[in-house]
This record gives sequence, C-alpha cells and structure tokens, in this order.
Amino acid sequence: MRRAVNGAHSIVGEALGCQGREIFFTSGGTEADNWALKQFIAEKPAHIITSQIEHKAILNTCKALQQMGWEVTYLPVDKYGIVQPDDLQSAMRNNTRLVSIMLANNEVGTIEPIKTLAAVAHAGGALFHTDAVQAVGHIPVNVNELGVDFLSLSAHKFGGPKGMGALYAKDGAISSFVDGGGQEMGRRSGTENVPGIIGTAVALMLADGLMLHNAQKVRHLRDRIIDELSSMDGVLVTGPDPGPMRLPGLASFIIDGVDSETLVMDLSAKGVCVSAGSACSSGTGKPSYVLRAMGYSEREAWSSLRVSLDDHITHDEVSELIQAIKSSIKVIRNQH
Repeated sequence: MRRAVNGAHSIVGEALGCQGREIFFTSGGTEADNWALKQFIAEKPAHIITSQIEHKAILNTCKALQQMGWEVTYLPVDKYGIVQPDDLQSAMRNNTRLVSIMLANNEVGTIEPIKTLAAVAHAGGALFHTDAVQAVGHIPVNVNELGVDFLSLSAHKFGGPKGMGALYAKDGAISSFVDGGGQEMGRRSGTENVPGIIGTAVALMLADGLMLHNAQKVRHLRDRIIDELSSMDGVLVTGPDPGPMRLPGLASFIIDGVDSETLVMDLSAKGVCVSAGSACSSGTGKPSYVLRAMGYSEREAWSSLRVSLDDHITHDEVSELIQAIKSSIKVIRNQH
C-alpha cells in the first residue's frame, strides 16, 4: 500500500514537472485552494491578491481571511477575462504575502498569463498560487515553466474519482493543514484514501497520454459550435478568441432576447445538458459574476450560455447540440 501511494505521488509529480515529495493529496480542489491560502493564518495578518473571476473556493476563502484581519485586493479583468500584469504590479505592497490567480477560468475558458503574473509577484517578494483545476489534464501544465509556488488540481476534472485532489507546493514547503498521525509527509494527517489516490494518479497519467489528441478533437468541435451559433443574430461569444488563450472544450455566449434559465430548461427537456454559468455557481439566483467582472451588463449576464465538451463527444452529437440550441433560441425569442 505504501509503495502504491508513493508511486502515485511520483506519477502526479511527473505529470506536473515536479518531484513526488512536492505533491500532497487532498479531498479535492476546494481543500487544496483553502490550504494554499490559509497556510499563513498563524502569522500576523498581511495582504493577499486575487482576481474578481476566481472560483468560489478562492473568493470565499479570501472573505474568511478578511474576517481574520487579512487585507485582500481583487484585481479586475479585461473584456476577455484576462488579468493584466500591470494591474498586479500596481496592487503589490510591501506586505503582500501571496498572489492567487487561476490558470484557466471555469466559465469562459480564459487561460491567464500565469508565467508573467508569477514573475511580477516574485519580484515584489510574494509567493504565487494558481488554481489549475480546470486546466490539469486538458492543457500542458508544468509548474516549473509556469514559475508557481503552489498549484491546486481536482481529480474528477480529468476523469479521476470525485472527492480527490492535490496541492503542489514547491520544495514541499507548506505548513501542516491537518495534525495527527503524520500522513502525507506530515502535512495532512489522517487515514489516506488509497483507492482515490491511486485513481487520481492513473487518471492523470491516462489524460496526459491522450491530451494532445483530445485537445485537437474538442477544439475543432468547440470552434464549430462557436462558428454556428455566432452566425445567429444577437449571439455574442464571450471570453478570448479561439486560440492559445482559451481552453479547448469551453464555449460561452451571450444570447440577446433569451433568458438563461429558460434556455437551459428548454434544452434539458431535449436531453441537452448545458448551463448558464459555472456549475459551482448555479442556483445562486444571481447573474454570472465572471461576466459582470468582464464588463457585461446584468441584463447580458442573465442571457449567458456555457457549453462544455468532454473528450467522448462525437461529431453527430455536436450537430444535434447545435440544432437544439438554435431551435430553442428561435422558439424562446418568438414567445417574447
């Protein structure tokens, strides 16, 4: 069992370009994010920088830290959802302890310039964390090339077991998150989820082996969806243009004259699963905070549609998806 767990550390480390001793398994991306941001709470409260479009696991952790006396700066993004290095530079302070910017946005698919942002943080004396939950297993992720100190991932995002994740910490330098019997190199005690740990490692190894092939496939299908839907009147693509700054399998739209909830429900009745925003923000009764941060109006944010493709989708299924979305848009518009 110990050999299997150690092997899993090595496999995940190899996938990320680091040593197995720098990988700590967690219950998911949320725990990994919490660990990275809360590792300094025993210290005198200082300053943390993040962005306005982070996952709730980051934003709500930052709110909790603010209640403990920490100061948090929430950086704006441009119309594509990109954090500008100059804005980070301007926000840096003498007491900035950590900068946390996600590698890829879970709603519009924007890939952030992490290497540049990490360099800015380091030049100002701060450490850098990236939430890479949406990216690992889908695009190449190498911690050394990115220049990050901490990185979070979640297994189910690349076909691994739910309830499993991991945190990369450069040189294994991170404070203990759970005290006890000393598992995970003394940093996260508690009985290890051996099947989950092994499943995470195997899933990531398989995902990495198929990454280039799968990325090419879903990118082609995503671009087909973007081309077809954006040809309709009043349909706007959000996020960066298709290319290196957008995740392969994500497309996001604003559809004029259509309420998101109505559209999603109509498509669901047709057997099509899409969303009005990120899955973790659904049911909040509020428009997408990501789109609002990108400069879209509340009305526009209420008219959003997010399409996420997995590696198993076929050309025929995409054809059905496009026709279903077009049909629903026309029907809903005619009802108003």
